[in-house]
Amino acid sequence: MNPPDDTPPGRPERVKADLDAGALPGRAAAVLGEGFRLALTAAHQDPGALRVVYLFTKGKGAGDEPERRTELHVRLDAADPALPSLARLSFPAGRFEREMHDLYGIVPRDHPLPRRLVRHHHWPRGWYPMRDDAGAPPRFGDPEGPYPFVQVEGPGVYEIPVGPVHAGLIEPGHFRFSVVGETILKLKARLWFVHKGLEKLFQGRLPDAAVPIAERVSGDTTVGHTLAFCLAVEDALGLQVSPGAQRMRAILLELERLYNHVTDLGALCNDVGHSVLNAQFGRVRERLLRFNALATGHRLLRGGVVLGGAVLRTVPDPGALGALEADVAGLVDLALGHTVVADRFTGTAPLTAEAARDLGALGYVARASGVDADARRDHPFTDLGPALTVPTATTGDVLARFRIRAREITGSIAIINDLSCGMDTGAVSSWPPLAPPAGPVSGVGIVEGWRGTIVHRVELAPGGTLTRAKIVDPSFLNWPALPVALTGAIVPDFPLVNKSFNLSYAGNDL
Repeated sequence: MNPPDDTPPGRPERVKADLDAGALPGRAAAVLGEGFRLALTAAHQDPGALRVVYLFTKGKGAGDEPERRTELHVRLDAADPALPSLARLSFPAGRFEREMHDLYGIVPRDHPLPRRLVRHHHWPRGWYPMRDDAGAPPRFGDPEGPYPFVQVEGPGVYEIPVGPVHAGLIEPGHFRFSVVGETILKLKARLWFVHKGLEKLFQGRLPDAAVPIAERVSGDTTVGHTLAFCLAVEDALGLQVSPGAQRMRAILLELERLYNHVTDLGALCNDVGHSVLNAQFGRVRERLLRFNALATGHRLLRGGVVLGGAVLRTVPDPGALGALEADVAGLVDLALGHTVVADRFTGTAPLTAEAARDLGALGYVARASGVDADARRDHPFTDLGPALTVPTATTGDVLARFRIRAREITGSIAIINDLSCGMDTGAVSSWPPLAPPAGPVSGVGIVEGWRGTIVHRVELAPGGTLTRAKIVDPSFLNWPALPVALTGAIVPDFPLVNKSFNLSYAGNDL
């Protein structure tokens, strides 16, 4: 066991350990047993070897218990990269392992579900696109045949395929329903139809040149992903960002949460046939997008978060935010006071707290099922004080996911008003000139995006260029929860339930 790093005051307590592959399961089990969660697993191509990094995190506890991070590093033979699977210890670990196998060729031994995850049937065998020696993509064909969906058999069972091409401006995803009548027995979501090689695009760039890529990981999460990336780089270089700039970043993060939650409230009403309410929520959304444009010059808040600081031209007027809050509350009351809306939301597609914890669910999906987790409190980059509240529910159904969003809107407005009090508008804090690191360094950024916890981990070479960037969008961990919640629901409820989760294809299909 390596001792904790020499951690400056105010930074999380850190432990880093280099392990042999055989020691990995025991050490991982011990860390998980201490209440850590597996936040990220990343494969790395080192000279002459492959390396896998497991990042475990534990939030701030009661009293003075610090935030803690543990990294386990395992080096593998590039000619025969294999390690013991952790899938039986952690469901998310099994997903990360399948991703590594498809992109790096690392074999998780004794994996209970070794089917491909990212890899599609037309990918050539033996081609691992994240490897340094991958080269240009070979000719694509059909070497592996169709994806091996589990077929449900029995009297009256039939399948309904949906996608991968959908109406509207969304990325592709295929859903395979096994049903009897209208009741869903099993749903399988097949994603990664657009593997963009996004993490590869970070490599070899200086951090400031990579910010535009971070802004575009998932278009509706500009602030969340950019902030996580910047925090990771700043962590690697030991840069202390000014408290004022961190408060600006927090305001931008809440503005992003606001417009997305308002959008979802309207879309959920629309999915049960109440298009008038959707139009009214759309009216509120437009006001928020105009706030965004005034704050950063961009309706989706691009350009607001920069390395070393933030750019915030103006903050919303408290009176305007108060009027907007009352407007949203009135629309929520109208929605839940409508018998059809309330009936369609209540009891539909519940996700139990046990399932949410086992699957590693995050964000409003987890909180609606009673999991009290929020990176703004558990992994803070700035102190939000009493303005921060973390609402939870217990039913885990569509109604709970709707109500959590509504309550978080109120909370976000309180945070913005509290942080902006006395703030100088138009203030700019930017990336200071720094000497490049003398040796390889790494850093982690953790942010509570509007969908849930976002984690970025970066490694920089001595010259300061990025050698690896690993991204974990909350959708990667929440997608498996959707089929679990839909078991026993009816097919007509799928659009409603899918919207109540509102998972990102772009953030998942990196």
